This record gives sequence, C-alpha cells and structure tokens, in this order.
Amino acid sequence: MYVARSPRIAARMLGEEMLVMSGHDSTLFTLNPTATILWQAADGATPLDEIVERRICTEFEVKPEDAMRDAEELAENLAKHGILLISEQPIVKPDAPVRGQR
Repeated sequence: MYVARSPRIAARMLGEEMLVMSGHDSTLFTLNPTATILWQAADGATPLDEIVERRICTEFEVKPEDAMRDAEELAENLAKHGILLISEQPIVKPDAPVRGQR
C-alpha cells in the first residue's frame, strides 16, 4: 500500500501536531504526533510498511504489527476525508514528470 498527501488540502504545523484542512469539505483535522509522522512521510513513493518500520517504530515503542494495523486504519480514515490518497502502486503526482518523458 502506498499513501500520498492530497494536493487538495491546506496544512500547518502547530507544535508537534499537524493541522490539516480538507479541500473537499473544509473539515479541519488535528493529527497527533504519530499521525503527523505518517502524513509527512506520505510521498506516494514509499510503501506504508516502510514508513511504519523506519519512521513510526523507531520513534515510538510499538510492535511493528500493531503499528502497521493502526497506520492502515489511519490512512483509510484520512483517505475517506480526501486528505490522503491510497494505492497499491506508487502514486505519481500530476505535476511530476513521468520517467522517460520530457
């Protein structure tokens, strides 16, 4: 599973929490430190399990299987609100050049 930040959001860091506003329905979300790490690492190219292993498990004392389950649930919830994009394949951003093309 790959996750990417939606281009239709506004975000601002406030202390250790990220404030994210959905461009879809103007709902404001406050992400806790764990969710903030996930959201910041959601580049569309890094698999979710790698984000969990390298970023979340190293930052917090949590078992990888528990962290992965929680991260999948969080990603799905944020995707429902249009804050994250989820795909089984890497997510190419619309403004990013496609390999092999100029």
